[in-house]
Amino acid sequence: MYRARLFAVRHAGVFERIYQVVERLMIVLDPVFSRIGYSRVERPVAAVEKVVKTVLFDCKMCGQCVLSSTGMSCPMNCPKELRNGPCGGVRPGGFCEVKPDMRCVWCEAWDGATRMKNGHQINEVLPPVDRSLQGSSSWLRVAREKAEAQRDADAARKALAQAFPEARTLEPATTPLAEEPERRISPN
Repeated sequence: MYRARLFAVRHAGVFERIYQVVERLMIVLDPVFSRIGYSRVERPVAAVEKVVKTVLFDCKMCGQCVLSSTGMSCPMNCPKELRNGPCGGVRPGGFCEVKPDMRCVWCEAWDGATRMKNGHQINEVLPPVDRSLQGSSSWLRVAREKAEAQRDADAARKALAQAFPEARTLEPATTPLAEEPERRISPN
């Protein structure tokens, strides 16, 4: 597992793009999940997520995946489960103070973040772990949250358009061009 974890960090940019595709797919599938019921879909999706993420990232299924903001290095693999950076005991060479044969999860996270397009997200402070989400699918949770936000934004745009139905007839979509002065038209 440790070697697969290091592989994922070395190829963090590729995994970031794969994650974005999976996220978009889950958002597209939101109407299907809503119709079936998220509670019914949770177990099978969580099982698939666990297999994939355990093999690739040594995932602990905390239910609040932050791989996309930690360089594809899972902070739950830290023996102290630190979510916002390394402890003060990182050994020379970036090795863990608790497990001296393992590189610090956060040293790996910084390496992985440099390979990612959105690697700057590693600077954001993460909330503490909510233990009640342990074992649940973070894929489904994120997809549901983003789909709801998208629906809310669409509803706000629609409400604004309905509030001003005559706006397009009163105000043209483009401004008419001003007439050119005579001296610009004739070459004198």
